[in-house]
Amino acid sequence: MTRVQADPAHRPPDWAGAVCGGAAAFAGLAAAALAAAFVRPEAAPLTAVGGAVVDRTPATVKEWAVRSFGTSDKLVLALGVVVVLAVLSAATGILAVRRLRAGCALAAAVGLLGAAAALGRPEAGWKDALPSLVAGAVAASVLYLLVTALRRPRPAAGRPGGTWPMDRRGFGRLLAATVTASAVAGYAGRRLGAHGSAGATASRADLVLPPPAVPAPPVPAGADLEVPGVGPFVTPAAQFYRVDTALVVPRVDAGSWRLTVHGEGVSRPLTLTLADLLARPLTEHDITLCCVSNEVGGPYVGNARWLGARLADLLREAGVRPPSRGGPADQLVARSVDGMTIGTPVETVMDGRDALLAVGMNGEPLPFAHGFPVRMVVPGLYGYVSACKWLTELRLTTFAAYDAYWVRRSWAQQAPVKTQSRIDTPRPFSKLAPGPVAVAGVAWAQHRGISRVEVRADGGPWHEARLGDADGNDTWRQWVWPWQAAPGEHTLEVRATDGRGEAQTQERRGTLPDGATGWHSVTVSVHA
Repeated sequence: MTRVQADPAHRPPDWAGAVCGGAAAFAGLAAAALAAAFVRPEAAPLTAVGGAVVDRTPATVKEWAVRSFGTSDKLVLALGVVVVLAVLSAATGILAVRRLRAGCALAAAVGLLGAAAALGRPEAGWKDALPSLVAGAVAASVLYLLVTALRRPRPAAGRPGGTWPMDRRGFGRLLAATVTASAVAGYAGRRLGAHGSAGATASRADLVLPPPAVPAPPVPAGADLEVPGVGPFVTPAAQFYRVDTALVVPRVDAGSWRLTVHGEGVSRPLTLTLADLLARPLTEHDITLCCVSNEVGGPYVGNARWLGARLADLLREAGVRPPSRGGPADQLVARSVDGMTIGTPVETVMDGRDALLAVGMNGEPLPFAHGFPVRMVVPGLYGYVSACKWLTELRLTTFAAYDAYWVRRSWAQQAPVKTQSRIDTPRPFSKLAPGPVAVAGVAWAQHRGISRVEVRADGGPWHEARLGDADGNDTWRQWVWPWQAAPGEHTLEVRATDGRGEAQTQERRGTLPDGATGWHSVTVSVHA
């Protein structure tokens, strides 16, 4: 039998190489998903690379993403990584049909890049590199196999001594088998990963929150004005905003969760289980949270009833004193299970406010997306300096010695919430009928409270709005003003005054470095 040699003149077309590259990348990602099931979900290549992109994204770009895509910013990022990978895999396949070794080397190099990204993530260990290394090795091997088969010629019927550039039917069968095997491996990885988080899911389902030692008083009947277009006074957990850097929501098993308290000025370091925390006297408190990325009039603010242990009590138990009483540490660094660090002023959490290690939200255990099993909630501070989710460590240090995650990205070290107000109805560019119109919304100045809200139309005189009943100083207040709308284009503006008598500033500033300022306004049309 005569062996048929490859004819360099019959190099496979580029489109076929692109198909090989895509199939190889799919195989690598599927194998990585299987490997990540035995490491941790955050080690999967797409997640590791996406997280590395988030870590290195300038603050201005991050703010643009939040403004443009809202809470879908993570999905957009993931899709962007997939698109880049698809283009790169196609280019790798095209290179491989021209220079096989170079194409396979590039496929392996992409795996090394993913491993480097995984190792660069907070809390990463050496095992986090394994899924990406597996992905690179499998992708390079599959690419070699497919391109070799693609380049193998077969005798051409009716052409003695001639050849076709490839056996298309045989290659098609090999490609189909490769894609099928990859899909099976990827499915197995997802199932194993889901099984790995099943314990966390069960631990949350089985958790029974104890009654609070200090229950919150009932929400005043007049707190919710029930104006159409204004959301409920208490925000349901499913509607509560979520802004964080976690591309994969950590699912922590309550049974294995631990919290350590240590650092400067800690004379009695502590390690607590969830059972230890639940055995402490728990406080229930209504607190409005606001993200520093919230633009004037933005949606990243919500109000909930939180249940947790008072943080100040825990720190005092560990021997911590605030700086005003001679304590050496002025910063409390909270660390999440995914490595996120958030720095909070020690003086603030120990000044008497209900800063909580929260275990419950609106009468239920914390949802996974909002920090189960334990998160921090500190009224009066923006979330990036107070609201660490999936909490695992509290370390006492100083602001001079350590910059937390967001501070290293140009945000201010300390950020009390600014007084803000928002018009929820009518919506911008609404078309209204002449006559009475309810202009309504919310205002907040956590830990100071809201004493007055004023509204005006077209730059005219300010009119005092009717406020909903106050539910303490740590929550927002609803407001409404009856406006007699006349035909034409109109601009409505709102401003608030906090409980200390300080009026909201008119100066319009963006969110960097410590929160947006300015009056919210909407433009509407009134037609007879």
